[in-house]
Amino acid sequence: MLDEQAAYGLVVAQGREIEAAIYKRRYPTFNYADHIPVVTQGNAWGIGTQFRLKDHTGAAKIISGKAADMPFGKSTHNLGTHDYFMVGAGWEWSDEEINQGALYGINAVEDDAMDAGDDVERLLYNIGMSGSDEINTTGLVNSAIVQRTDAATVGGSTFWANKDADEMAADVNAGLNAVRENSNEVEWADTVRLPPSAFRAASERRLTDAGGVISALEYIRRNNNYTAETGQPLDIRPLRDLASASQDGGGRMAVYRKDPQVLRFHLPMPRRVLPVYRAGLMHYQQGVIARTGGTEIRLPGAMAYIDEISDVPS
Repeated sequence: MLDEQAAYGLVVAQGREIEAAIYKRRYPTFNYADHIPVVTQGNAWGIGTQFRLKDHTGAAKIISGKAADMPFGKSTHNLGTHDYFMVGAGWEWSDEEINQGALYGINAVEDDAMDAGDDVERLLYNIGMSGSDEINTTGLVNSAIVQRTDAATVGGSTFWANKDADEMAADVNAGLNAVRENSNEVEWADTVRLPPSAFRAASERRLTDAGGVISALEYIRRNNNYTAETGQPLDIRPLRDLASASQDGGGRMAVYRKDPQVLRFHLPMPRRVLPVYRAGLMHYQQGVIARTGGTEIRLPGAMAYIDEISDVPS
C-alpha cells in the first residue's frame, strides 16, 4: 500500500470517507445550432467556399406597337468567397497514469478526452457568437455590417427593467420594422434573441388581459408585427452573449430571419477524433479537430440590432 500511495498522483487525506462519485464542474452549453443555421456541406478539407450572387438591372416601360426603343435589362453575377480554418484540442497520457488510474477506478484518459471535445465545442460556439480577433472575424452578436439603433428612451431609461409590456413590445417591433424597411418590405425577421436579464424582465413582469394573467413575454409573442402579418409565432429566446454586446457594453437585442440564406455557421468538418500518436516509449497523445468558417452573414438587411435594452453587466 505504501508503494501504491506514493505512486498515486492525487493526495487523499487520511481518515476521510472517499465518495465514489466525481463531480464535474458545470459550464454553459455550447448550443450554437439553436441560434445560427449550421451548414456542414462542402469538402471537409477545402480551403473555403464560394458562391454566386445574381442581380438584375433594367425595368419594363410602356411602349407602342412600333417601338424602336425597347428597354433591355441585364443580369449581373458576382462571386463571393468565405475561408475555412481548423480548430483543435488534445490530451496526453502515459503508462504510469493509466495504471495509477486503474488502481483507483479512475479513467483519466476518458475524462481528458471528453474535456478536449468540450474545448473544441466551446471554441466553435465562441467563434459562432462573437467571432475571433485572431483571425479577424465577427459573429452573430457583433457584426459591423448589421444595422443598429438604440432602444427607445422611456422615463430617462432604455432598459427593459424599467419598461412595461407595451414599451418592450415597441422595441421588438422597432427591430422587426427596421428589417422590413431596410429590405424594401422583402424580408421578415422571425427570430429575436435577448440578453438573459432582459428576457427575465419580460418573463417576470405580469399583466392582465381578457383571458387572465399573462407575462410581458407572452404579450410580446402574441402582439408583434411579424405574427400579426404572417400568423406565425415569433421565436424569442435568451442568449448570454448579448448581455454585453452593444457599442457601450450593455445588452443588445438581435432580430433576424433564421435561414441559411441570411446567415450560416460553416462547419464542413464537425468534431473529428484523431488516431492515437505514440510520442514516446510510455507517452501517448491524441486530439480532436474541426474545420469551420465561423458565422457568415450573407443578407445583412434581414438582420437588426437594438442596443441598450439592459444595463452593463456588473
